[in-house]
Amino acid sequence: MERWPLGVFASIDAGLGVRLEIARELQVPTIQLHAPQPSSRTPEKARQFTERLNQLGIRLTVVFAGFEGESYADIPTCRRTVGLVPPEQRHQRIAELKAIADFAKLLGVDAVGLHIGFVPHDPADPQHRAAVAAAQEVCDYLAAQGQRLHLETGQETADTLLAFLAAVGRDNLFINFDPANMILYGSGDPIEALRKVGRFVRSVHCKDAKWAARPGEEWGAEVPLGEGDVGMERFLQTLAEIDYDGPLTIEREIPQEPDRQKAEVGRGIRVLNEIKAKLSKPT
Repeated sequence: MERWPLGVFASIDAGLGVRLEIARELQVPTIQLHAPQPSSRTPEKARQFTERLNQLGIRLTVVFAGFEGESYADIPTCRRTVGLVPPEQRHQRIAELKAIADFAKLLGVDAVGLHIGFVPHDPADPQHRAAVAAAQEVCDYLAAQGQRLHLETGQETADTLLAFLAAVGRDNLFINFDPANMILYGSGDPIEALRKVGRFVRSVHCKDAKWAARPGEEWGAEVPLGEGDVGMERFLQTLAEIDYDGPLTIEREIPQEPDRQKAEVGRGIRVLNEIKAKLSKPT
């Protein structure tokens, strides 16, 4: 398999991600999938979706979880609502994450991803210990099915994320690295962070963003690939340095408008292909 096959973030029914028809039209060979609604997570739906992917010549690499009640309206709201950290929703969300892992297994996928949420930095904080225990429970469940858990970057610094991985202490816990999220959340320079956590990176999002005026207090701005502060050429160079050769999955959070998706994702594909060609030339 070629190094860095392109991918897109797609959806069956959740209203997120690129439509499969557009992925096929743009000749994208891989996708990550936003987990469908519970009513769509059945063996028959899995069979139908797998057949469709096979017909389109598309390989599914990671299934991403999302939960009812999560909101990314602003950073304080994100802290209260996202992932496995909010204590009121934790038990139910762990159960749903296991159900999503079961569906991923039906699809033949060995990696499940999610935003775990804003984990408190202090290891003595009871909510930190609870988040560690939640991650351990999920990792143990996935390990029994031959699956990995990929934590999406963003809400924490690279050092905090490394400390959390060490606290969880499971060898099937890895990272889905999203460089734009480091900028959007104001959690650190994405290239420096990638170098620090590189040994754990098993999947990536190719997404771009601009820094906020007050990083960490307000959102940065997501922008089309190549137009932000990530520095996509440096990003790919660093992926090469850490020996990452998996898919480059474009995630562009825009409405499911076919013409706009085709234009913006197509532009992102061109940006990545140009960088790939440049980096593959002998020096």
